Amino acid sequence: MDFELTEEHRQIRGTLAGFAEREIKPHAGKWDREGIFPREVVERIGALGFLGVSFPEKFGGGAADTLSQTLVVEGISRYDAGVGLACAAHMSLSSGHINLFGSDAQRAAYLPDMISAKKLGAWCLTEPNSGSDAAAMKTRAVRDGDSYRIDGAKMFITNGSAADVYVVMAVTDGAAGRSGVSAFIVERGTRGLGNGRKIEKLGLHSSDTAEVTFDNVRVPAGHLIGELGMGYRQTLKVLEGGRIGIAGFAIGIARGAMEEARAYALERKQFGQAIADFQAIQWMLADMATRIDAAWTLTMRAAALKDAGRPFGREAAMAKLFASETAMWATTKAVQIHGGYGYISEFPVERYMRDAKLTEIGEGTSEIQRMIIAKSLLRDGYTPA
Repeated sequence: MDFELTEEHRQIRGTLAGFAEREIKPHAGKWDREGIFPREVVERIGALGFLGVSFPEKFGGGAADTLSQTLVVEGISRYDAGVGLACAAHMSLSSGHINLFGSDAQRAAYLPDMISAKKLGAWCLTEPNSGSDAAAMKTRAVRDGDSYRIDGAKMFITNGSAADVYVVMAVTDGAAGRSGVSAFIVERGTRGLGNGRKIEKLGLHSSDTAEVTFDNVRVPAGHLIGELGMGYRQTLKVLEGGRIGIAGFAIGIARGAMEEARAYALERKQFGQAIADFQAIQWMLADMATRIDAAWTLTMRAAALKDAGRPFGREAAMAKLFASETAMWATTKAVQIHGGYGYISEFPVERYMRDAKLTEIGEGTSEIQRMIIAKSLLRDGYTPA
């Protein structure tokens, strides 16, 4: 595996960093304090081509690799994780699901506007009483002539009240267990589609998170994604790839926190010298950089395997697990380096720490990742990478 970024990768990182320094960093604190979802910023990111960087050219994408898409999520999350999460959910989950499993007609109908962010996507899997146990969902889709009638509710949906295109998992055969779940496209404005409460969260305040409700929602039979009863299998594949993006999301948070801590350590004076001169501070920064680099290497490996068409599920789980726990650890250390100032909202590291916790929960908790890794080890054995 080549550990060097290509010229295209460096261009993505550099262009995105310039955009984020101008358009995201100066406003991230305000968005967090006031709970503002800056949709217009996501639209500008889409207009620059970043939200379709790895999608097919015929739909307006850049046909780049998985690492390119991961760099986009990482680069945005470095400055504002809420915006990064909105983009990750839009790209990896909703747009990604349609790209992977949609018909040619569905892809042509939806992907061009989603890639350009003219339409925002949401992916509806989690329910009030079913999180990691996705097969326990209660939302139902019943065939009714040339349409399906959907009833139920989804919880903790990123872009839930702002989306234009919803990819919805629903039970179509209650007796078939996991083989009875199917996926559907539901458009904003469809009668019966609505929102329950907006979710108040510990962090990621600039990300729109809401309950999505379905009350006798009718969609054409042609909005079924793929084959009937294949929704659960599709979900597993979408999540498997999405974990690479969430690893990048976590790395972006950790990197942002480390850079803030480094800058503070160089400026802050104690006992007549910069605290960066103190060995205790240096060791924390050294450990932060080492863990972030290790997380990035795991993420690059998973992305490379995916693009090579090789199995990557265990590697994606490892990357997501290690990157998310690194983000939580690194942001806590960044607060510690700031001392009392790290605990107040004047400095962004307290926001980074609040945002980081979601990485250990979303798209499969750390416990679920360990289950995936262990199951793979017990089934296939272990060969060093």
